[in-house]
Amino acid sequence: MNLPEELAYLLRQVPALARAYLVGGCVRDALLGMAHKDFDLEVYGVDYETLERGLSAHGRVDLVGKSFGVIKFSAESGGQWDFSLPRRDSKMSAGHKGFQVEFDPNIEPRAAASRRDFTINALMFDPRAGEYLDFFGGREDLAKRILRHTSSAFVEDPLRVLLGMQFAARFDLTPAPETVALCRSIVHTLPELAVERVGMEWFKWAALSQRPSAGLRFLKDTGWLRHFPEVAALDGTPQDPEWHPEGDVFTHTCHCCDALAELPEWRQADATTRRGLMFAVLAHDFAKPQTTHVAERDGQKRIVSPGHEELGGPLAESFLTRIDAPNEIKERVVPLVKRHLAHLQPANDRSVRRLANALKPSTIEELCLVMIADHFGRPPKPRTIHSGITELRTKADELRLRESAPKPLLQGRHLVARGLTPGKQFRKLLDEAFEAQLEGAFTDLDGALKWLDSRT
Repeated sequence: MNLPEELAYLLRQVPALARAYLVGGCVRDALLGMAHKDFDLEVYGVDYETLERGLSAHGRVDLVGKSFGVIKFSAESGGQWDFSLPRRDSKMSAGHKGFQVEFDPNIEPRAAASRRDFTINALMFDPRAGEYLDFFGGREDLAKRILRHTSSAFVEDPLRVLLGMQFAARFDLTPAPETVALCRSIVHTLPELAVERVGMEWFKWAALSQRPSAGLRFLKDTGWLRHFPEVAALDGTPQDPEWHPEGDVFTHTCHCCDALAELPEWRQADATTRRGLMFAVLAHDFAKPQTTHVAERDGQKRIVSPGHEELGGPLAESFLTRIDAPNEIKERVVPLVKRHLAHLQPANDRSVRRLANALKPSTIEELCLVMIADHFGRPPKPRTIHSGITELRTKADELRLRESAPKPLLQGRHLVARGLTPGKQFRKLLDEAFEAQLEGAFTDLDGALKWLDSRT
């Protein structure tokens, strides 16, 4: 494992770090060949004060994590690393925080590693010997892409099930049957978790997934999907086999989420945009369970779900509220869900202006990515981009509305320049002007001013 030179220097020069090991995600990611910049170290054989003195001679130490046995170290050149003491956890009460923690510098690495959630996270690296410490078969599990719990202590913290959900998705892992069974045995413990912790794991799933469906299927197999009823209702909801040969709505949603994660536009987006798009794809068919029925179409019986796109908006908001998503995410996701069939309507100037305005703060381009993922999620049908999506993109480009919503041409200052006095009528007049702009009554400021003159 390649270490920053400053960190390697510390490990050589500070006697208190004679038994310091790299632990957690940096070890796992190094074995996966993934880039990593966060290095966490666990230090054995010294107490907290000795560790603090040893590090403070080489940089700034932050003791805000003292109650967790953690020292945050900042080097003069800007490098930052966490040094922690090994600890023993004793379950004292329900919940993710219901543990009594005891720091023990004399604990052995194997005992400390046994308290970690999964074998792939129980790996350690000895920077002096250049060797990995693998007490529970984590390297083999990683090579075989298996997600396996480290010990029976796994059941003491229900958050580990949701960690398993996002780990399965992020690293494309298949859970071991015994781990699935263990998770099922504590399916009743979700209420012990603070809602913000539940949300944090969902947010990682939405922003970092390599194969999102692996996380969704993990929740289904473990029985934990029932805690997220909008998603659980998709399982078993039928679809017309001619349009959706892949199966039910849950299966379709899994394929759609995976398709989105493969799009280069999603991979290259910032984390907030990735979350919004992934949640939109997850939620795009939330209303199919309540709208799906058999009806006659073109002289034959079909499975249809009329109106599911509009009705899906409130269900998406309900799900996002349940996982404590901030308004920033809700405001982006709900418009995308409600308009994910927009490509089935003609793309003219008026419709595209109105669509771009209705989507904000999301954009037509983001909607197109959701619609592409929707169409790609129907194997064995070929992955082709629907002509309506292409037409929508073309028209949005013409109007320069692919990446942003239309902005009102007429502003308050224009009304003042026309001699109007600010007051209650200002807002009404500006709203009327923007409505006229969306309808196409004018397309530039000169036209807006002529429209204003005709109204005053």
